[in-house]
Amino acid sequence: MTIADPAAALQGRCFEVGGCVRDALLGRPSADRDWVVVGVAPQQMLELGFKPVGRDFPVFLHPYTHEEYALARTERKSGPGYHGFTVHAAPDVTLEQDLARRDLTINAMARAADGTLIDPHGGARDLRERTLRHVSDAYAEDPVRLLRTARFAARYGEFTVAPQTLALMRRLVDEGEVDALVPERVWQELAKGLMEPHPRRLFEVLRACGALERLLPELDRLWGVPQPEAHHPEVDTGEHQMLVLQQCARLQAPLPVRWACLVHDLGKGTTPRAEWPRHLGHEQRSARLAQAVAQRLRVPNDCRELADVVAREHGHIHQSGGFGPEATLRLLERCDALRRPERFALVLWACECDARGRTGLEDRPYPQRERLTEALRAVLAVDAEGVAREAMERGAAGPEIGRAVARARVTALG
Repeated sequence: MTIADPAAALQGRCFEVGGCVRDALLGRPSADRDWVVVGVAPQQMLELGFKPVGRDFPVFLHPYTHEEYALARTERKSGPGYHGFTVHAAPDVTLEQDLARRDLTINAMARAADGTLIDPHGGARDLRERTLRHVSDAYAEDPVRLLRTARFAARYGEFTVAPQTLALMRRLVDEGEVDALVPERVWQELAKGLMEPHPRRLFEVLRACGALERLLPELDRLWGVPQPEAHHPEVDTGEHQMLVLQQCARLQAPLPVRWACLVHDLGKGTTPRAEWPRHLGHEQRSARLAQAVAQRLRVPNDCRELADVVAREHGHIHQSGGFGPEATLRLLERCDALRRPERFALVLWACECDARGRTGLEDRPYPQRERLTEALRAVLAVDAEGVAREAMERGAAGPEIGRAVARARVTALG
């Protein structure tokens, strides 16, 4: 049996929950709405026309709005990691029991159809006080909650993590629960956090609870590593990384650029202490470490490949204002810019974020981006096929044809 609006049959047993309630109280738009249904069995949902999508517990899609309706449920820890839970979903599970299993108080609120707020854990208070606070000690049973808390800190930059919650996060680290996270889930949460308005807060919170050392030790070791003050007024390499991320947010950079910026200086963490604050050769070391991290976390290829180019070439791009035509062409070729101009535009975007991610230099111009963009445009305007054909007509063959094309491109840059 289906009815025109199956949700109408759930009146009094259906509640908006989670993010849409939180965002409404903050006066922010919400991308979608989630619902919890109490006192209803899965078969009844099917009879009303809802479409089942849940694999581990009963979740249904509204046939017309496609919003998610989940039956109220409880969870019990039954094994390590975030998969180690036994879920109980039945008509006898109450709304309060469902809300009690959630991670943070600001996500453990519900709203009835008449607008009544159900807030058993003080989520509205914590929103007013700008606090990220756990609902119960069950928080320490799921390491994903640690990542989510750090991500919410990146979304709401002025929020702080409650001391008791931070202690539970440290417990997740100390007891090895964080080590049970699968790479795909770590990447998923890192990627979301990088795209939030305050991405530095993601890593500050992970570092504060000790999780960064376990998840991204290559990044964690950058704090306390000095750089030449003439180029880096902030001196500390870890702080520089965070300033660069904030420039990414300011310049509205896409995810591949933000990831490339995050890992572009990893090699500085392996510079011998005796060589501080200089970091000769850190670019190649950074590229190798970025590749290792990408493989470990199964980072998508677009992010991985961009990070490799930025790590290897950001220093040369910064210095390119003094390059002549030949050196400029070699730089473009090393970046594979002639074949992948769209990716090169992202490389320059990342380099601008890097250059501006320095204390007191956030607003300085970055002419290298425009100069190299124009240089690439000039090179691409060269009729390489026509130059090659003319060279062959003059009797050129093999490498000499390539040199003729290169000379034409150098001339275009001159």
